[in-house]
Amino acid sequence: MTDSAKTLDVITIGRSSVDLYGAQVGGRLEDMGSFQKYIGGSPTNMAAGTARLGLKSALITRVGDEHMGRFIREELAKEGVDTRGVITDRERLTALVLLGIRDEHQFPLIFYRENCADMALCEDDIDEAFIASSRAVVATGTHLSHARTEAAVMKALNLARKHGAQTALDIDYRPNLWGLAGHGDGESRFIESAAVTAKLQATLHLFDLIVGTEEEFHIAGGSTDTIAALRAVRAVSDATLVCKRGPMGAAAFIGAIPDSLDQGEAGPGFPIEVFNVLGAGDGFMSGLIKGWLDGEAWPTALKYANACGAFAVSRHGCTPAYPSWEELQFFLGRGVVTKALRKDRELEQVHWATNRHKDWSTMRVFAFDHRMQLEAMEGATPAKIGAFKELCLKAALTVADGKPGHGILCDSRLGRDALYAAAGTGLWIGRPVEWPGSRPLSLEPELGPDFGGLQEWPLEHVVKVLCFYHPDDSAEVKTAQEETVLRLFHACRRNRLEMLLEIIPSKVAPVNDDTSALVIQRFYDLGVYPDWWKLEPFATTAAWEKACAAITRNDPHTRGIVVLGLDAPEAELSASLAIAAKHDLVKGFAVGRTIFADAARGWLAGTMTEKDAIAMMVDRYSRLCRIWDSARANKDIAA
Repeated sequence: MTDSAKTLDVITIGRSSVDLYGAQVGGRLEDMGSFQKYIGGSPTNMAAGTARLGLKSALITRVGDEHMGRFIREELAKEGVDTRGVITDRERLTALVLLGIRDEHQFPLIFYRENCADMALCEDDIDEAFIASSRAVVATGTHLSHARTEAAVMKALNLARKHGAQTALDIDYRPNLWGLAGHGDGESRFIESAAVTAKLQATLHLFDLIVGTEEEFHIAGGSTDTIAALRAVRAVSDATLVCKRGPMGAAAFIGAIPDSLDQGEAGPGFPIEVFNVLGAGDGFMSGLIKGWLDGEAWPTALKYANACGAFAVSRHGCTPAYPSWEELQFFLGRGVVTKALRKDRELEQVHWATNRHKDWSTMRVFAFDHRMQLEAMEGATPAKIGAFKELCLKAALTVADGKPGHGILCDSRLGRDALYAAAGTGLWIGRPVEWPGSRPLSLEPELGPDFGGLQEWPLEHVVKVLCFYHPDDSAEVKTAQEETVLRLFHACRRNRLEMLLEIIPSKVAPVNDDTSALVIQRFYDLGVYPDWWKLEPFATTAAWEKACAAITRNDPHTRGIVVLGLDAPEAELSASLAIAAKHDLVKGFAVGRTIFADAARGWLAGTMTEKDAIAMMVDRYSRLCRIWDSARANKDIAA
């Protein structure tokens, strides 16, 4: 199969785990109070890291038939990794790793890998057609430590060579995983072992590229003298050898090994603060694979690798730290501004905005997060409002019918049961935090004075806040509202939650074509970068052009805009959506009372059945979806 016929760029094979990273920094693992959950394991990290850089990557591994296994599979899919080679093992649990950041030298970790799923990988799991579809196969040393997994790796490597694919090895030496260190010694990176050296050397001839730290080449070459070790590896392998040298970068050796590491081919390094070395090698390897498979010269490939490693050591977690291709290019073009990359606001914004999950290029959102309006209706009680919102969810799910591009806005104070039931349905879920009608803006009590309530939110929930803000507001009102929105924005980022900012200046004072654009610019000037904007249905094309221009020049990676309804009649809303749909930045609508108001009044008053209320909302929501889809499809047709 020629390269042009291959559908994948790279397949990685081996470990897959859930990393539970201590959220507290600077203490013992014993003193960690909470943990962040990420995917982990070197091949899994590399599959995600290369996908972020634009390669078509896949992973061969095993995961358990439980929540953690499904988490890995879902996260890989979100990252764009092909999961056909991820086998579900119904007898074993997914591997876990607990990790902490004590200081720049100590990173305690515990591997929970006793009879874990990925160590059950076997020859039968290796499909020849799947291997043949890839330009490269990348293995890691851990899966050479056990006869069953070694057989699987060897089969994959031999098939790769049979079908003209390139092969690479990340030595990835963990003495703990070779049975040479105790459970409490997960940090250990080097213990001499003639048996491990012999096992590695028996496979090194199968690789076109071999990558490792100096200590990893020591185990591969059987010598603690790095040059001697590299020469021992060269004696059994013609592969390009890439030796990682920590802050000194890395060196690539194509032919004979010279007398000094400084004589190898090198790429520029990046002087940054070391925050977390865990996963740095996998980030390095992701960048290196990108350059290698793109046919770049080794100095360029090593530049990518060093930069990706720099991102990894400066951030929390492994895969979450790795850059997108857009972010890598931005960083290489601009350079280091602050050595603590995680504190570089401009870089972190690019990182956040270009690594979001899921495609929400179409947004048909049924908004029933209303509280004040429902409470004012005849027959309304908190319990009945909550029950009605469950009917709204049923209507939304009926219209969505499992198809993408649908969502809801629902609160947790009156709509908790509906909000919780929406989890995992595939709907986009927005959740309001503003106290209804407040101006200056105040928030729902559930958030607490420090916004700590956001720690309880599922990561798929989007924080929605409505701010009645106008450029002509008094200085006091502006300051109060801006401070609240800015604090909320930072709390969202701290809790890994997307944010939707809704502004309605027309409820405050008269507006013109410039008003919303001025408000948008003001919030960007404050350092607020919403993932979503929710804007009024402007009556003129000029107003939309100015609002879109304000967003685009400040944040070219924004998710986009949804149009609110303001309880407009369907015909009026249809005309507004037709204007909005002409602008690519507008992704759809988030409309509520136009859909639910009549059903709510009837059902709460006891004059309409549940079935009829749901049917009415299904009809109105589906018609609105068709109106939007038609408007978008016809956006380029001249009026």
